[in-house]
Amino acid sequence: MPLLLIKTFLLAVAGGCLFYASSIPLPWMLGPLTAVLLWRNIARRPIYWPVNIRNAGTVILGSLMGSSFTLETARQIALQLPFMLLATGLVIGFSLLTASITARRAGIGLASSMLGSIPGGLTQMVLLSEEIKESDLAVVSFMQTIRLLCVVFIVPFIAVHSVAGGSPAAVAALSASTAPTATPLHLIPLYVAGSAAGAWTASRYHFPTPFLVGPLLFTAALVLSGVSAPVFPQWLILISQLTVGAFMGSTIEIAGLSNWKILLPYAIAGGVGVVLFSFGLGYFLTVTHPIDLITAFLGTAPGGMTEMGITATSVHADLSIVSAYQLSRLLVILFIVPYILRWLLNDRKAKPETEL
Repeated sequence: MPLLLIKTFLLAVAGGCLFYASSIPLPWMLGPLTAVLLWRNIARRPIYWPVNIRNAGTVILGSLMGSSFTLETARQIALQLPFMLLATGLVIGFSLLTASITARRAGIGLASSMLGSIPGGLTQMVLLSEEIKESDLAVVSFMQTIRLLCVVFIVPFIAVHSVAGGSPAAVAALSASTAPTATPLHLIPLYVAGSAAGAWTASRYHFPTPFLVGPLLFTAALVLSGVSAPVFPQWLILISQLTVGAFMGSTIEIAGLSNWKILLPYAIAGGVGVVLFSFGLGYFLTVTHPIDLITAFLGTAPGGMTEMGITATSVHADLSIVSAYQLSRLLVILFIVPYILRWLLNDRKAKPETEL
């Protein structure tokens, strides 16, 4: 296993270098993701990337996102909370609309189409599909995989080439982050131990994406209390992006569905559609609130909270606002949407009986 881990790491580094040399947005996440994904699914070669490595990288990203919180951003978040919930509801509603169209046109079950279309995270939606008997696990996995790939490739491209104007500085920003000063030495043990404790606590109490949310909340609390925010060196941020990208590539499996050729264009159209819909929401947000377009777009975009946080870091968007929007949608999708889906599906099953 150690040798296979080293080979996977070198493969991920090679993918990152190739994407960096090609000036592709987010090279150190998308490069490893693509390289490992193709190596596993096309070349059919073994890979090994333990979840603990991904978790370590995610803890770093969570602390980075939490370090951006200030009293002013906390005030803005409180003011924008109603729109956060509204944006979440609109994105979910749009996703359910595309799910209904996909179910009719592609000939799949409505439950599978709904679970495959809602931007709640690949892992979470697959787990939820196991609880809903009417859904097809293979269909849900396939649709969520396509949606995820659409988001992680399209959103960074739009962020740098459309929202950020496609300037050389914007393109370069997607490859690196700057660190103007170093974290005071006496604070390093506090942030390291605190982030680890935050991750453990969030995991212990079954928070969604605990290794991201726990360190984020802990670091934000420290910064808001007056402690100096930690500063992360560029190399550490790039390594954390690589750990996430390599893990995503190692877990995404292209399912062998008999009707995948029919389902694929609808899955792609749904993924692209929800991204463009989120872009429109982001533009509306800039009209109603004092927020720039790139921050608004990344906040309303159908994450991955982790992936949108990485993108926000790279293009120097307001991390705290992006994190707040993404976290609010994540909580709604994980704690409220399952009950809505069960109600919709049960109501749909009960209708024929009441009509008899």
